[in-house]
Amino acid sequence: MANLRLGKLPDRTPSKITITVRADLNQALQDYAALYRQTYGESETVAELIPFMLAEFLESDRAFAKARKEGVPGAGASEKPGRQSADHA
Repeated sequence: MANLRLGKLPDRTPSKITITVRADLNQALQDYAALYRQTYGESETVAELIPFMLAEFLESDRAFAKARKEGVPGAGASEKPGRQSADHA
């Protein structure tokens, strides 16, 4: 079997999650979407922005990354989604 540089791609099946947020958080999200539109000249809905916001938050949380790397029970896989090395193919 060939040892490709690119590892096997992860499951990319989207999962739908429904949440309820407080009015002040909803307003902050709407404000963020407006600032995003002003900054980049492209309109994105809050629903389109949230997955990227959550991913950015999780990737920037050092304690969470450390827990995942150490394999702490309940912390999930040890690698970031979408970033699998060739050694794991």
